[in-house]
Amino acid sequence: MNYGWRILEHQIVFQGYFRIEKYRFEHELYGGGWSRPFDREVFERGSAVAVLPYDPLRDRVVLIEQFRAGAVGARERPWLKEIVAGIIEPGEAEDSVARRECREEAACELQDLQYICRYFVSPGGSTEQCTIFYGRIDSEGIGGVHGLEEEQEDIRVEVVDYEQAMQWLDDGTVDSAVGIIALQWLRLNRDRLRAEAGV
Repeated sequence: MNYGWRILEHQIVFQGYFRIEKYRFEHELYGGGWSRPFDREVFERGSAVAVLPYDPLRDRVVLIEQFRAGAVGARERPWLKEIVAGIIEPGEAEDSVARRECREEAACELQDLQYICRYFVSPGGSTEQCTIFYGRIDSEGIGGVHGLEEEQEDIRVEVVDYEQAMQWLDDGTVDSAVGIIALQWLRLNRDRLRAEAGV
């Protein structure tokens, strides 16, 4: 069943590196009738693409580590182990973002790209959606520190074997949603990916 909803008011309340918009909504209720008008602030961040670079021949995963402002209040050391990711620029295709970000953040080229999923990051207060891909790579020679200086990026790239990546997933070392989703997908699909690669 389709339920109705309306935007009664809308305004931009902050515009900086990101944008915050304020809405007044009302919507139909499951039990009939309409809700009272209510206000919500929404964080407008733009949508993102993330890539899990994996070498099925060597059974190695590429992970990155970088400083994250959002983790400052939650942990003593606000550097997170993550997968490659970046914001989609206007008019940019998702696969182009995936390839660009792998070059910029991890200095690796993708041999193949497979769609994993698309999800809302935090729909209670943000418009952001993230599309995750698996990127097949040759992990030989990958590592070091990368990123764009003009974007204040200082990204450490690690190539770890599959078992180490799974240990970090299980013990909470990887604790951002996109990394957790991607590594759980790899756990479910690893045998297939290695078979496709001829292992």
